[in-house]
Amino acid sequence: MPLSITQDSHVTLHYRISLEDGTELESSFGDEPLEFTMGEDLLTEGMEMSLINLKQGDKQNITLTPEQTYGDRDPENIHDLSSSDFPSDMKPEKGQVIAFDTPAGDDINGVVLEVKEDYVSVDFNHPLAGNNLVFEVEILKVKND
Repeated sequence: MPLSITQDSHVTLHYRISLEDGTELESSFGDEPLEFTMGEDLLTEGMEMSLINLKQGDKQNITLTPEQTYGDRDPENIHDLSSSDFPSDMKPEKGQVIAFDTPAGDDINGVVLEVKEDYVSVDFNHPLAGNNLVFEVEILKVKND
């Protein structure tokens, strides 16, 4: 009898993440499958929870809400930064993705929304925040320790 995925399982699967309109964002189908241990934060918590109780050979196609994936867009994650904060040889442009250092020393990407003479408006929300995502999986192997 095939093992069910639990919160401690080691899982091998193929997956596809798409927007609701069918735009594919990422897929392992036709490539190497993804291998991971549940709870190691490789997938969002909502994605992991949708796998619980699936077994080897199962296929699932589920629409996940923003709360189950990358959250809603938060207007407080949009910041106006002084143009002088950018290196003199960098000219930010609308739509550009720039890596910033957080006060804790982590890297975070921001998308330039607007460039004015004295400030640059940058969106630090996850690019997929606010979107329902379609999560398609095919479970290839389940190992429970």
